[in-house]
Amino acid sequence: FFFKQKTAYEISACLVGSEMCIRDRSKGGRVEQLKTKDGQTYGPARVWKNDENLPGLAMSRSIGDQYAQRVGVTYEPEILQNEISEEDKFIVIASDGVWEYLSNDEVVRIVSQFFESNQIEEACQELQKQALQKWKDQEGSIDGITCLIIF
Repeated sequence: FFFKQKTAYEISACLVGSEMCIRDRSKGGRVEQLKTKDGQTYGPARVWKNDENLPGLAMSRSIGDQYAQRVGVTYEPEILQNEISEEDKFIVIASDGVWEYLSNDEVVRIVSQFFESNQIEEACQELQKQALQKWKDQEGSIDGITCLIIF
């Protein structure tokens, strides 16, 4: 999963939107964060049935999840195109196992440490290591942690 690009000008980026999306609200879906017993919200926004706390998906798109489709989640991606400039140093594409407990700023801080020395494998390993530790600290269980970094 490691990819090195010689010049930043030779690639264009297509980014999948991270905004939570229910395309068809008539199907009975709602978007809310998890709540503690005293009503405090925490974690990412999730898609739920209006009348039940199911399926609880923390994603904006789903491929093959028929239950999620029944509450209005779509498989259709939101695609944005951005021109890559000299200021853009790297691209991080990662699963929700990375983004659940690491913010964009934390990911940039982690990966930046390895950019100047072109240590892309080490950047991926450190990002996965820190995501794993956050899962252990927060949950005790671990979601899949996958990342692709392009320098």
